Amino acid sequence: MHTVEGARVPIRMWADPHSVEDLALRQLHNVANLPWVHGLAVMPDVHYGKGATVGSVIAMRDAVSPSAVGVDIGCGMSAVRTSLYAKDLPDDLGGLRGRIEQRVPVGFRMHKNPVNPARVHGVGGWDRFWAGFDHLHAGVRGLRGRARAQLGSLGGGNHFIEVCLEQGGDAGRVWLMLHSGSRNIGKELAERHIEVARRLPHNADLPDRDLAVFVSGTPEMAAYRRDLFWAQEYAARNRATMVALIKQALADTVPGVRFDDAISCHHNYVSEETYDGVDLLVTRKGAIRAGAGELGIIPGSMGTGSYIVRGLGNERSFQSAAHGAGRRMSRNQARRTFTAEDLVAQTSGVECRKDKGVVDEIPSAYKDIGSVIAAQQDLVEVVAHLKQVVCVKG
Repeated sequence: MHTVEGARVPIRMWADPHSVEDLALRQLHNVANLPWVHGLAVMPDVHYGKGATVGSVIAMRDAVSPSAVGVDIGCGMSAVRTSLYAKDLPDDLGGLRGRIEQRVPVGFRMHKNPVNPARVHGVGGWDRFWAGFDHLHAGVRGLRGRARAQLGSLGGGNHFIEVCLEQGGDAGRVWLMLHSGSRNIGKELAERHIEVARRLPHNADLPDRDLAVFVSGTPEMAAYRRDLFWAQEYAARNRATMVALIKQALADTVPGVRFDDAISCHHNYVSEETYDGVDLLVTRKGAIRAGAGELGIIPGSMGTGSYIVRGLGNERSFQSAAHGAGRRMSRNQARRTFTAEDLVAQTSGVECRKDKGVVDEIPSAYKDIGSVIAAQQDLVEVVAHLKQVVCVKG
């Protein structure tokens, strides 16, 4: 860990400060100078983001910045270990990929009819959850139908569904994995609250208007917390619904398959936690919670593999760890740098899209996931190393 001084609070970094881009370092200093910030931890996958740096953990007293949370509220991961091994999968994985894509809408697509909650075993409270929709920001009230239809859909960008094989220990064991968030409803809620925060008088002199905050005891904070926590729950239910659909797609391909309980974690969210005897609102923007014994998921790119990890409860990082490999170049730069032929070469052995529409997700656009894991050995321990053989993207 490196400690960077010079701001109101020290910046604790699990990355080499000299390797972090100047724009990201400037963002980190802006955050660390905010009067509400109690502490700031930076993960090894850190890179420049809108407002707050991706790969940062911001602990605030009585305040939260909606831009630091971002527009994909509750974005995160789920993973399920199956009873299958590589030998149980069909030689041609195109059919399995097709079944997954038939069951789970990707990109801007959504379900024609909402998924029956009865299909999502072990997840209850649906009536209570949807009743909460009526209390959300008035600007989204007309989006209930879309929110229902998008529940159990993937989205685009860096969201994915994968079938993976465990490496090392239980070699060849088949896992299912996915990455997604709160879809359009989370974005709509976030954008509305970000605009409200920017107009508040106490945010007038901030070094970056994208760091505007809500403060405790105000109606604006109460409204944001209500919508934030609802959207985080939507994201978790969205992933649980997709897990159910993907499990069925695999069961249709290999009858008799059994599944362990899912591992699930947010990596774009706010949590109420206590450190140093102080009650804090902890924002993890591109970071997972890594409390002692807690299981988490740290994915790489679409051709390099991922890790299941167990948290070590390091309070210097606010019990957090990296959320993935982290980008080393922007999407536009990746499109300028690489071709579809490069993508084909870098995803050899993976059943996935290999066209120019996903070149911005090419493995070389991301940091080395092995180095990211190695940089946080005091934050997590590796439980399993997975390598994808199927990858579905929007």
